[in-house]
Amino acid sequence: MIDWDTAPADAAAHFAHRLAVETDVSDVHAALDSGRPGFVLLDSRSEDAWRQGHVPGAVHLPTREIAARAPAELDRAVPVVTYCWGPACNGATRAGLALALLGYRVREMIGGFEYWAREGLPIATADGVHRPSVDPLTAPAGVSCGC
Repeated sequence: MIDWDTAPADAAAHFAHRLAVETDVSDVHAALDSGRPGFVLLDSRSEDAWRQGHVPGAVHLPTREIAARAPAELDRAVPVVTYCWGPACNGATRAGLALALLGYRVREMIGGFEYWAREGLPIATADGVHRPSVDPLTAPAGVSCGC
């Protein structure tokens, strides 16, 4: 049963906070496509996952290595957007926490690599960059969610 006792102000604060620390695949793609995204896109997955495919232009820094490598490899003045596999994985959340604890401004790309690929956006592999087929459940042809 749904509890409807949450005050509207509490709900507004919750949703405003989420929007402050999350972004989505579409917004990340548009920013990267602009050529001046204003952030570093960080893939927090394993080496094997990275080799399977990743967002072109992303930096690979597995979550477990962030504390040791980030200070030497990432500029604290540049915001970071993290991603991992997808909605069923909290790797990007863990990466975001690790970066925030080190003093980085950070957001999580909700949907992760799964939704990046399902929306037919470019994927980099050892064979080059290609676009997978669009999954009609996530990006129906000619239909926008309107958000």
